Formats: sequence, structure tokens, C-alpha cells
Amino acid sequence: MRTIVITGASDGIGAAAARQLADTDARLILVGRSPEKTQAVAAVTGAEYHLADFTRLDEVRRLAEVLNERCDRIDVLANNAGGMFSGPTTTPDGFEKTFQVNHLAPYLLTHLLLGKLLDSRAAVVNTSSIGARLFGSINLDDLNNWQDFKPNKAYGDAKLANVLFTKGLHDRFHDRGLSSVAFHPGNVATNFASDTDSYFQRVYHGVLKRFLISPQQGGVRLRHFIDGKPGDAWVSGEYYGTPKRVGRTNKQADDPEMVREHWQRSADMLGIQW
Repeated sequence: MRTIVITGASDGIGAAAARQLADTDARLILVGRSPEKTQAVAAVTGAEYHLADFTRLDEVRRLAEVLNERCDRIDVLANNAGGMFSGPTTTPDGFEKTFQVNHLAPYLLTHLLLGKLLDSRAAVVNTSSIGARLFGSINLDDLNNWQDFKPNKAYGDAKLANVLFTKGLHDRFHDRGLSSVAFHPGNVATNFASDTDSYFQRVYHGVLKRFLISPQQGGVRLRHFIDGKPGDAWVSGEYYGTPKRVGRTNKQADDPEMVREHWQRSADMLGIQW
């Protein structure tokens, strides 16, 4: 039986994918921030669930400890939690919220589960965004965007970080059986950008909302990468704009030195070694 861990599973495409996977024989483990919403999705799907607020890295560490203790294997880790936020907002850990929730927290969680993931020859599925190409422009000396914070750029940088992380995982661990992929879920009608003054708030929650795809459609995309066999349904280390097509993303992701340096600076910020 496969074990699938999905973060950001209390709402949006994470919840939708969980519902779609409920009729399979997989062991589903859902992670969410909201107790009420996460419990509700778990009840509908028959899944296990855990609570973790990614603005607090101690909760990420506790989550990893529990998963390592209770899971004999983890076949898929879907790093799906994230969002666009107003800011800059400092988390209790001293990082900017957008950067921590979208990148540092899943980076740390993957690190803490690495032994289990390698033993299982697992797939790590990272929910990125077309925003990486549209708005991303990473300054390695200001990963938190303290100097010139704008919600769109901070989000674009964070989603670009997801792509860099995907490539870094592939470079370091694919020869040991780990596969990784990043993808754009589509422009999904969810609570995205509700906590910002970005124009995306008006797009996702105003009259243009009717032109967005449903969470169910976004969930289908997430499920494609969760269910798909690496090397068959998708190629490890790549970013997909649609489920079946490798997509064009930010040119910074094509720079191996950027991949390596961003990886190392993220590790240094967290005080970890891979």
C-alpha cells in the first residue's frame, strides 16, 4: 500500500486531490493549518490528518517527527501548502512569511523526512506556479525580500524557489531513487491572495473569478503527479506548465549555480546539512 502525504490539504486543490484519491487503496495523510477544515476533509476521505502551521517551524519539526514515527514508508510527499500574503511579515522564526510558508517550511519538512523518502524511492511533488516566471527575480542576498517587498514578487520568488528545490533534489538524490517534480496547478478559484492588497485579490475574489478553473480541476492536476509514475507520466527534475507538457519557467531555474547556491543558503538559514 502506498503512503501519500499531502500538505495544504484543508482547502483548495489539496483537499480536492484528497477527495479524488479517497477511492484508491493508498494510505492518505493530510496536513493542514485549520483544525476544522482539515478534520472535515479527513472525515470525508477517511484519511489520517495532522495539524501544522508553516509559519512556525517548530510545528514542521513536530510534524516530521510524528510522520517518521508512524509511517513505515512514504511514497509521495506533496508539498502543496503555500499562498500569497501581505507583508513583509516576520514569522516567529525570523523569516518573511511568504518565503517561509512557500519554501523554507517544505524544504525543512523534506529534509527531515529524507531517510524515509529515500528508503521508499519516493516522489516529491512541489506545487509551484506560473508566477515564478511572471514575477520571480531572486536576489540571493535578500531571499526574504526585506529590501523591496511586493506581494507579487515575494510570491513569484517563492514559487521559483519551489522549482529550484525540485531541481536540487533531482541533482542530489535521483541517483538514489528519489524523484521530484514541480508544476503549475492552473489559475484556481480558491482563497488565494485573500490576505493581500495585490491585484490578484481582485482577480481571485472579484468579477473575474468566473474565468478561473475549479479546485476540482486543480486537484486533477495535483493527482496526476501524485499518481503518475516518474519516468513515465513525468520526468524528474522538471517543471510542468500542464500535466503532460514540460513548461517554460524563470530563466534563473536554468542556472545550475543558482540552483546550488539557493539550496545552500536555504540550508544555512535553517541550520541544517543534507
